[in-house]
Amino acid sequence: MRRTFALLCFFICQHVFGQNSSEIYLGLQRLNTVGNVMYVAAHPDDENTLLITWLAREKKVRTAYYAMTRGDGGQNLIGSEQDEYVGLIRTHELLEARKIDGGEQYFSRAVDFGFSKSTDEALLFWGKEKILEDLVYRIRKFQPDVIINRFPPDERAGHGHHSASAVLSKEAFDAAGDPKRYPEQLKEVKVWQPKRLVWNTFGRGFTNTSPEGESFVEVPLGNYNPILGEAYTEIAARARSKHRSQGFGSAPTRSERSDYLVHVKGQPAQKDVFDGIDISWNRVEGGAKIGQMLGEVIEDYNFKSPEASVPALLKVYTAIQNLPNSIYKEQKLEECRALIFACAGLYLEVNTSAQAVSPGQNLKLFTLAVNRSSHEVKLKGIHISGVLTKDTLVAKNLPYNVAQEWVLDVKLPQSAPVTQPYWMQEAKELGKYKLSNENYRNLPMAPDAIQAEFELEVLGTPMKYKQGVKYKYTEPSRGEIYKYFEVRPEIMLNFEQNVIVFAEGAKKTVGVIVKNNLNSNKAKVSLELPEGWTAEPKSVEVSFTEKDQEKPVYFTVTPGKGVGVLKVIGENERGKYDRAFKHIYYEHIPELNVYPLAQAKAINLDVKTGNKNIGYIMGAGDEVASSLMQIGYDVTFLDENAIKGDLSRFSAIIVGVRAYNTKDWLANSQKLLLEYVNNGGNLLVQYQTQAFYGTIKTSELGPYPMSIGRGRVTDEQAEVRFIRPQDPILNYPNKITSEDFKGWVQERGLYFAQEWSDKYKTVLSMKDQGETEQEGSLLYAKYGKGNFVFTGLSLFRQLPAGVPGAYRLIANLISLQ
Repeated sequence: MRRTFALLCFFICQHVFGQNSSEIYLGLQRLNTVGNVMYVAAHPDDENTLLITWLAREKKVRTAYYAMTRGDGGQNLIGSEQDEYVGLIRTHELLEARKIDGGEQYFSRAVDFGFSKSTDEALLFWGKEKILEDLVYRIRKFQPDVIINRFPPDERAGHGHHSASAVLSKEAFDAAGDPKRYPEQLKEVKVWQPKRLVWNTFGRGFTNTSPEGESFVEVPLGNYNPILGEAYTEIAARARSKHRSQGFGSAPTRSERSDYLVHVKGQPAQKDVFDGIDISWNRVEGGAKIGQMLGEVIEDYNFKSPEASVPALLKVYTAIQNLPNSIYKEQKLEECRALIFACAGLYLEVNTSAQAVSPGQNLKLFTLAVNRSSHEVKLKGIHISGVLTKDTLVAKNLPYNVAQEWVLDVKLPQSAPVTQPYWMQEAKELGKYKLSNENYRNLPMAPDAIQAEFELEVLGTPMKYKQGVKYKYTEPSRGEIYKYFEVRPEIMLNFEQNVIVFAEGAKKTVGVIVKNNLNSNKAKVSLELPEGWTAEPKSVEVSFTEKDQEKPVYFTVTPGKGVGVLKVIGENERGKYDRAFKHIYYEHIPELNVYPLAQAKAINLDVKTGNKNIGYIMGAGDEVASSLMQIGYDVTFLDENAIKGDLSRFSAIIVGVRAYNTKDWLANSQKLLLEYVNNGGNLLVQYQTQAFYGTIKTSELGPYPMSIGRGRVTDEQAEVRFIRPQDPILNYPNKITSEDFKGWVQERGLYFAQEWSDKYKTVLSMKDQGETEQEGSLLYAKYGKGNFVFTGLSLFRQLPAGVPGAYRLIANLISLQ
């Protein structure tokens, strides 16, 4: 468990290092507050950042957000990543939000499998006991005095995952204090019974009104903090705006605001959420004296000279060290140590000379230590873990404001594992991720591959600071940049497409991009094929003369039957390599690189296509266009300038999912698109939501009145009925049958048409269990010489997932005559 605690230390110290005088002052008040709160919900962006900000900044209690999932079933408004890669992005959006609002972040291992209509479905799919076990473990380890649910345990939650989070939280409230529940955890943690469980209530549309007929307390959240120079609503809006992948940029409010916490379990609060809970040092055995000492530190604090507080804080630090072991001792030692460093202006850092190296390679570490106070600080040593090194640093005084720098020559062990998010290292189980290391349970990320521990004496008091080692460089247009240090394979191999479609059994050239991570390297690259598939040549030799060099290799693949998986292997004198390289970059989160298995889904597809020349308006998280290219379509991307050109050259124009929601120029181009249809073109509009950003109304989306609702079918195996089996959409150029709806992923569709003019024809009917049939998933109308098609079917998920029937169906929609 030491590595887990080290990660916690790193996050705390990073929060406090380099703080200004006002932030240090608030940190002292937080050090003098002894209480914990856990906020529980289902997804990233479910959390109430305003309440978390208020708890952490106003009440100054240790505050955590526990999300059941990483949001991997959500969509991505800023890029094409889906599934676990969206979850990785959203994990880091949460971490960036917590840096602002002052909270900590934890997760269960549950997979976000998309919209769920029932609590029972969510709990069944996740495997209730394992997810409950995760939550109980974190409650026992974090020891919250209060647990706050974002959602109620019923249909008011609006989503099965939401309500399931409340059900699990309510059961975990009791289970955490019961030694008979999950007794194996008690080797690491103690039973813990929170004081109360409350619901952060809301009305329709997340409006805040005083609940009727329920026991509740009001919390005033809109206060202005003059020390920080911001209202909590302003801080919360900045944190909320980190959820960019979900389009949750928020404008702050600057006025009074109250939330209401409704009693669920435990001892009801009367006036304050902490009623009956002592959040002072008096709750800790031997802590009363520490509270008095900190009161004096706060009273004497000099905003102009924080370093004057260092001697008194060192006494506090020693007093905390002498306390009996408890969660509060560990936490407060870490907070106190970080405040001493901040008051002293102490800067400690170790960075790598390269962003990524392979196992067995040499590496330089650049060490920097600066004491920016008049106090005596000695560096006794620096200890590096995760690498092999013979360097030993002797004790050295750190004089005022003189940078002390060292260069360490180290070597990565040959056994060093490739950097990978710990929950993505192994194939996920049904409904949940498989943990590669139980020590990482609930954590957002595993500790850094290399750790540096500074051994110090501050005015004679020994203390240690442990830090994850990062790569740092200067970008001329942006300044100083930090990145995760990575352990990479010597050879990485990426198929040019994640899904490779072989139309009607024809052979195809398959490209692989080979990436090198050594200064020089040679490798033999070959394919592993399903039975009945063949490739020429059998292998390709490739050589590299510099690091990060990439070279393409090509194979001619003749498909066998059906669907299979192609794998690519690179081999050199040191071993075999079977990992790809996935790069994720957005400015609001750290740069991320992931190393999935080097493989691609391959489909020998019986599909007939027509009307090859396609215009495409990109939507959010949209990979449909590249999928169409796979089966021979010539795709031209249309933007606000290109759409004003000659559209008659396109036999069909396709609008991507949520394009009307994310491209404000598209509403102004609606007249051009409908003129294109009237003149003989085919316009296919994929699902949109009601939140149009332009001037278009949902009733104007097509040539005749229609409205978009919230109807969806979440069961990807739900029966699909053909309303008009002889309709051209189901027969030309491909005969669509029930077989084409097998193997769908996550859902059938979403945001179906709700009402429509009788000029539209419907083709399909489907429903989730226990619901009425829905016909709004696919409708079309003749308009002038052309056709308008709207579909809420989730083709945007099925095509990148390589679902054969989805390719055949969209080919028919494009070919509508």
